Amino acid sequence: MKYISYNSVLTALFLVVMVCSLNNANGQEFRDWETNFTKKSIDLNSLKSGGPPKDGIPAINNPKFVSFEEADSWLNAEEPVIAFQLNGTSRAYPLQILIWHEIVNDQIEDTPVLVTFCPLCYSAIVFDRRIDGNTHNFGVSGFLRHSDMIMFDRKTESLWQQFTGEALVGDYTGTKLKILPSQLMSFEQFREAYPEGSVLSKETGHNRPYGKNPYVGYDDINNTPLFMDEPEDDRLKPMQKVVGVRVDDQQKAYPFSITQDQKIIHDEIDNKPIVVFHTDGARSAMDASKISQSRKDGTTGAFDRMVNDQTLTFSYYDGNITDDQTGSKWNISGMAIDGPLEGQQLEQLIFGDYFAFAWLVFWPETEIYTQ
Repeated sequence: MKYISYNSVLTALFLVVMVCSLNNANGQEFRDWETNFTKKSIDLNSLKSGGPPKDGIPAINNPKFVSFEEADSWLNAEEPVIAFQLNGTSRAYPLQILIWHEIVNDQIEDTPVLVTFCPLCYSAIVFDRRIDGNTHNFGVSGFLRHSDMIMFDRKTESLWQQFTGEALVGDYTGTKLKILPSQLMSFEQFREAYPEGSVLSKETGHNRPYGKNPYVGYDDINNTPLFMDEPEDDRLKPMQKVVGVRVDDQQKAYPFSITQDQKIIHDEIDNKPIVVFHTDGARSAMDASKISQSRKDGTTGAFDRMVNDQTLTFSYYDGNITDDQTGSKWNISGMAIDGPLEGQQLEQLIFGDYFAFAWLVFWPETEIYTQ
């Protein structure tokens, strides 16, 4: 096994959870579960214990939200948040909170949403939490598969893969949750893009050291992922970050090493003209012990670049994104904020920033963008 250069606390945690994982692999019973284990699409031995038991990482079920002014006292301008907008309502979910809870069961008007973040894969994904028209609450199971969080619904206790939104074990096996577009960006960028937005409050009902990173040093390109049995895919370093984009049944990965350098990438996926942005902005949530002092990774966005039946191309200069056709200025959320197209919104694609190993293990046939 490769040496993992995390701090001593994380190393100790690694040793503990490895023992738990081995116990599970050797046939540990799934005690305290009401899951229908006769219905499944995977080998149960592929589920590993992450250490904490069922609900040991508590989901947030009754989220409260505060204004930008209230969040200013504890949320740094460059800290990463999950930005989500639906029906004109915009909400920011800071990773300094999600890193301790991993799931928020929220409701925006008539739409129940499931906001999730798996630290080990750096996967922030939002779902519609309705199944067959019925709203479900989800929790953190304590199991991992391919190093990714396994969620469970509280009605049937089926087990769901966070990265894909698919139920793997239980009555809902084979069912997929609908993924809703979301984006990681800095708190400051969220405030500028969504001036009427609100921020998830630290009043979660739980006592956690919000703002601190329990995975110090994990976000290092030279590290090895926890809980991965599969051989490394030699196309990319496992802990290298990528912008993973999904268009229908096609997937493509854009390595940060390229996107950070080029800033703007024009491409096509499944005959759809797209653009990938990568600007300054958010810090990593999993580098330094204090998230506010972590490495600056920047902010990405992936969009359909068709507007009013016109295919746009973009340029980046002096921190600004403009389109070449009209000279309009655009922000990282894909909104034209100045010029002839002011007020136009690019269609946001289903995308995210992920560790490469996670993207490659779930989408092994993915195409990888090269210069």
